[in-house]
Amino acid sequence: MDVEIRGASGKELRDWLWDYDARPLAEHERQSLSSLARTGRVGLTGAQLFKTDAFLEAQPFGNVPAAFGADGKIGIFESNSIMRAVARLGEATFPLYGHDPYEASRIDSFLDVSLVFARDAQIYLLALSAGTVDAGIHARAKEAFAIYASGLEQALSPQRQTFVGNNLTLADICFAAELALFMNEHARADQLSQRGLDRILYPGIQSDYPLVFAHFARLVDHEHFRPDLKPYVEKLQSKAVA
Repeated sequence: MDVEIRGASGKELRDWLWDYDARPLAEHERQSLSSLARTGRVGLTGAQLFKTDAFLEAQPFGNVPAAFGADGKIGIFESNSIMRAVARLGEATFPLYGHDPYEASRIDSFLDVSLVFARDAQIYLLALSAGTVDAGIHARAKEAFAIYASGLEQALSPQRQTFVGNNLTLADICFAAELALFMNEHARADQLSQRGLDRILYPGIQSDYPLVFAHFARLVDHEHFRPDLKPYVEKLQSKAVA
């Protein structure tokens, strides 16, 4: 299936119209559409965001990432849910949701655990980006990563190549995305050092979770991941040793 993706950095999203037809706003539109201004509560806390009524009706939490049905009236919020919808719509070509209800349920379990980790990871990364990270936020993210990585290490034991079944599934895709995103910590090493905080992805962490990082390396080099994920990961890794 064909999927159109529109995206921007968190800072840039402040200047977007949040709608089914999402797009950057021109300066004069910020004035003419002032009635749509809302105060951000999560992530972009306190920012003035322009959200249409149609967007909020389809997206009751008013957040991004956002996706819509073909008619623009049914919204899907949170990237994990969007991924599940895409997999179901394209399952005739790629069985990313497993081969039976049992595999699908196991995949959902991995996705749900990833969501739990992603919440603390997002708070941590946003705090690093804003320069507001503190010991409490760091500790929660560190514990969340340890729980997540330990469970994944167990799931790959003794020498599994995928999390569910014998083929790549959404469980593997979600893991690759979450770990790659978390690697943005590398770019904030100086900030952590200034605050007396250690890097969660410390040098040598691969030896503590060898199966997890071996699987990640396989995914990064996979033909369907390599064009987009490999340059992204290599750029972040270069900052880790800079």
